[in-house]
Amino acid sequence: MSANKTYDAIVIGAGGGGGVVAAVLAEGGMRVLILERGREKTFAEIPRDHLRNHRLSLYGQNFGPDDNAGNPRVTVDGQGRERTVLPYEGGYQNNAMGVGGGTRVYGGQAWRFLPTDFKMASTYGVPEGSSLADWPITYDDLAPYYERAEWEIGVSADSELMAQHWPRQKGYPMPAVPLNSQGRLFRSSARQLGWDVFPVPLLVNSVPYQGRPACIQCQHCVGFACPVEGKNGSQNTMLPRALATGRCHLETEAMVTHIDTDGSGKVTGVTYFDGNGEQHVIKTGVVVCAAGAIETARLLLHSASAQQPNGLGNQGDQVGRHLQGHYYPGVMGLMPEPVWDGIGPGVNTATVRWSHGNEDEHGQVIGGGLLADEFVLLPMMFWLRHLPPDVPRWGAANKQFMRENYRRFVEIKGPTQDIPSPDARVTLATSVKDKWGMPVAQLSGTTHPETVRTAKFMWERAGEWIKASGAVKTWGQPPGLGLSGGQHQAGTCRMGHDPNTSVVDAHGRVHGHENLFVADGSVHVTNGGFNPVLTLMALAFRTAEGVLKQR
Repeated sequence: MSANKTYDAIVIGAGGGGGVVAAVLAEGGMRVLILERGREKTFAEIPRDHLRNHRLSLYGQNFGPDDNAGNPRVTVDGQGRERTVLPYEGGYQNNAMGVGGGTRVYGGQAWRFLPTDFKMASTYGVPEGSSLADWPITYDDLAPYYERAEWEIGVSADSELMAQHWPRQKGYPMPAVPLNSQGRLFRSSARQLGWDVFPVPLLVNSVPYQGRPACIQCQHCVGFACPVEGKNGSQNTMLPRALATGRCHLETEAMVTHIDTDGSGKVTGVTYFDGNGEQHVIKTGVVVCAAGAIETARLLLHSASAQQPNGLGNQGDQVGRHLQGHYYPGVMGLMPEPVWDGIGPGVNTATVRWSHGNEDEHGQVIGGGLLADEFVLLPMMFWLRHLPPDVPRWGAANKQFMRENYRRFVEIKGPTQDIPSPDARVTLATSVKDKWGMPVAQLSGTTHPETVRTAKFMWERAGEWIKASGAVKTWGQPPGLGLSGGQHQAGTCRMGHDPNTSVVDAHGRVHGHENLFVADGSVHVTNGGFNPVLTLMALAFRTAEGVLKQR
């Protein structure tokens, strides 16, 4: 049992960041223990149910947490009213929990952030009431690690077109996935608008890669596990490498409840419960938190010590603040003829024309984002979330509309820069605990109003693109103010030079703790106008390299 062994490093979480860190450290000669609260599941154990998945969890999710009742959270609305929510319910801001984390069921969009994304405050100024700030590192600092993630995990993209926007030293290891019908439609209409577009980079094999087959173009990608392992996540890339060294042990159903410190405040190890409910205390030289922006913040807050009574790394009251994810403004439309050809993964064409340098009727817009077509849409999601407002939700007329229009449906949407707010935060609930007796995460606040303004600007651009594509009917609601987190959760342990305004330094080390690190989206100062997983992975490579160098 792991409790009877000693380790050089403990990694908390076996997702995108944790898998990278474990592999780099184990291959570098360190003895590593990975503690993952979820289970390791085969493909057959991850349902392809249209009502219970990580795209639509109306009656539950397909990849953790398995025990919904034992893993609640608390949300607080603008009037201070608390509500207990379960993992499959709205407001929980759930990310998958299991071996591979969100990478087991993600769509795998593999975007780098743009150079300007790392210097938002100096580019735009800091809106009143926001916590917008520059990163302590630049795009150039992270570029070698972006490249490493693209090659060691596996990304498909158009190297020549992407190099027009992102400075890079090397192309991608695989060409872009094949063009589908909706991609041809949107590329043609974008050219009519004068917009440059290119294939969406994906952590999906367009050709066989690293012993795994190419994508079979099925219709169950985002929200589901891949039937052929053609989608590249932590579970089939970095974690197998870590375990192959013989120096890494993975323990599942292991819930870490405390990061332990000695009398001087130095981190000495962790306390966790195994799958049988037995408690263990393990000593180690290094602890790396990679549990996601909500759970990592929760763990640091709960690991208060005599030296840091408000939580580890929280001397500046920053742990848990600045929670952000992405707004996803989108416009839907119906084309005159069917454009859906059933070729997955579906998402195919994108533009970054509106990522920066935008203005609306009030002047400069802070940031912008990505616009793209969408993954194959489940019929149930089309019915539940995407019907035009004038279509009946039930009965014969509804069924007729579904039959006649599902294949004519198109959507343009994309992640928009969140302008962080210090009031959007994770704290510890005072009255609700999980099945291990640990206070659950309490989520409160909203994003900054400038996020809504930026998202509205992007929503209007999405409408332009849909209409230029020939849609005979369009619909969709402009964004409103709310808490942003979800599967792109970030920001709660932001990096920076000053312990009073950040939680970790430029290498992911928690201020005041030479042997405590964070390697997940928590450290993002801003979350870019893109899916953040490639940035998360690149930072994990960089952090792990730094841990090895300090040995």
